[in-house]
Amino acid sequence: MELLRKLEILADAAKYDASCASSGTEMRDSRDGKGLGSTSPGMGICHSYAPDGRCISLLKILLTNACNFDCLYCVNRASSNVARARFTVDEVVKLTIDFYRRNYIEGLFLSSGIIRSPDYTMEQVVSVARKLREEHRFRGYIHLKTIPEADEALIAEAGRYADRLSINIETPLEASLTTLAPEKDQRAIRRTMGRLRLKLDETAEAKKTVRRARPPRFAPAGQSTQMIVGADDANDRVILSTSANLYGAYKLKRVYYSAFSPIPDASRALPLQAPPLVREHRLYQADWLMRFYGFDADEIVEESEGMLPLDIDPKLAWALRHRDRFPLDINKASREELLRVPGFGTRTVQRILATRRTTTIRFADLARLNVIRNKVLPFIVLSDHRPQPSLLDGASLRARLRPKPQQLGFGF
Repeated sequence: MELLRKLEILADAAKYDASCASSGTEMRDSRDGKGLGSTSPGMGICHSYAPDGRCISLLKILLTNACNFDCLYCVNRASSNVARARFTVDEVVKLTIDFYRRNYIEGLFLSSGIIRSPDYTMEQVVSVARKLREEHRFRGYIHLKTIPEADEALIAEAGRYADRLSINIETPLEASLTTLAPEKDQRAIRRTMGRLRLKLDETAEAKKTVRRARPPRFAPAGQSTQMIVGADDANDRVILSTSANLYGAYKLKRVYYSAFSPIPDASRALPLQAPPLVREHRLYQADWLMRFYGFDADEIVEESEGMLPLDIDPKLAWALRHRDRFPLDINKASREELLRVPGFGTRTVQRILATRRTTTIRFADLARLNVIRNKVLPFIVLSDHRPQPSLLDGASLRARLRPKPQQLGFGF
């Protein structure tokens, strides 16, 4: 099979994996004339957005879409009637180097179907990274998918060459994974996550204690995972609770949410329709609240409802359920309280705290602080502004703050 045809098949097969951002690693470049590539921003075929907002480009492919497993939600499952292909290790290395030299990409995202055994598959994936780093002195970003139950020595070697490792937990409920992916074991996946965390902790501790010799490198950008949204009946509260547990137990850098997409010749155990994409978006917003705004998973989604509202963002939904905590005097409120005001981001809160050290914040200052006034004014008190009680308590506030429907354009 021609290399171009393989690339067409295996790049398309990789599109369902959402965990493809490249922030958080160590900074490297080759401006000294040694090696090739960098992890520096702006180097700009898969476009992804890092948590800091920059757009990055990665060659995102599978080593092969052949697989021993028959996961019902996967288009590459063993029983799927799709075209199959497999790269050799050298072909992936050549593609990565050639694409990088043409400035198409700034790194590689490599996953694979399970072939022969977890150890064999993992060894093939690691071989790609080893050749790039050692033979070609590639200093760009490398993200490798970790194969559950692969030998610990292979995982340690993967961490030596990769910037980030990830292993997909797939579904938030163990029972769902048993039904939809009978060959996979969520406990085995979590064991592998635990082994990754131990290695990451050991490396971090070595950096603190070792003064002269550099400690062994291990995945400086940490580990991440992905959950499929809408393939089972898990509600948003369950999904966010699972994410909170994963962040706490394994110190994950990111949990990615991928809306289930119906596939050809799908099993009757799967839903006939995909969930609305806005649900995936709301989960990302809620995830942000847990990681950067001090919210607990249990307070983001009402237990009685179980689902995030689709028409408004989760922070606004929380504020409307807790109107007794508002209006908030932004000249006196703590950082934690300010972070819960709808319309205030982390940078805005930092600006407010810095400004009020030297002056009292007034209504006219909001524009300079880049505050969306229409959204925040019902929830804050200033020296020259106090919202009418009828506005904050009124039933129409939700409708007033709900984003207005927009007609989509044609893109030209």
